[in-house]
Amino acid sequence: MAETETAQTAKTKKKAPAPKAGGKKACTAIDGGGCKRAYRAKGLCFFHYKKWRRGELEKRPARYETCGKENCRKKISAHGMCQEHFDAWKASRKSAKLAAPATPPAPPPAPAAT
Repeated sequence: MAETETAQTAKTKKKAPAPKAGGKKACTAIDGGGCKRAYRAKGLCFFHYKKWRRGELEKRPARYETCGKENCRKKISAHGMCQEHFDAWKASRKSAKLAAPATPPAPPPAPAAT
């Protein structure tokens, strides 16, 4: 009995998610041949949406905003930089502040004699 249940569950395939908008809108992925599947999310069909989430779809916008430093594709943490670059920037500012000589405050102006 257990063998037939396992064989039956192994044969069933997972069904693709139902398209939104009643299947009237097509996938907007540009992958050479064009896709005619109905869109599921972000204007993409379920197949291209999965590829986009994995980062395998080239001609689509980034999944999230990326670091402003050259050749860094990490997610922005603060001030337009990833956590690594932000920490380095913050440390450089702190060390520059410590290295700068402290200038004494200007003496207050002398009171005018009346």
